[in-house]
This record gives sequence, structure tokens and C-alpha cells, in this order.
Amino acid sequence: MLQEKINRINELARKSKTVGLTESEKAEQTELRNEYRKAVTGNLKAQLENIRFVEK
Repeated sequence: MLQEKINRINELARKSKTVGLTESEKAEQTELRNEYRKAVTGNLKAQLENIRFVEK
């Protein structure tokens, strides 16, 4: 995920806590968060698939 999108997620979170979000911003925030979750899940899955157990 691009750093720009992560920055936008953080920006929307800060704005949500202070001023509040418009409906379009809420939709954007939800979309970006879902994209972030998919990226994290994909990275974790890839790491787990590359784990190899070696017995002594």
C-alpha cells in the first residue's frame, strides 16, 4: 500500500476525531481501511506460507 494512502487514512482519522467527516469522506475512509486490511492480511499470509520448520 502506498504511503500516500496510509497518510490519507491517518488524516481522515484525525479529522473524524476533531471536526467530523462528511458522508463522502466516511465512504473514502471505509474503502481505504478495507484496502489496508487486505494488504496486511496478504502480507501476513505470504509470510506464513514461507515459514519452514526444521527439526534437529
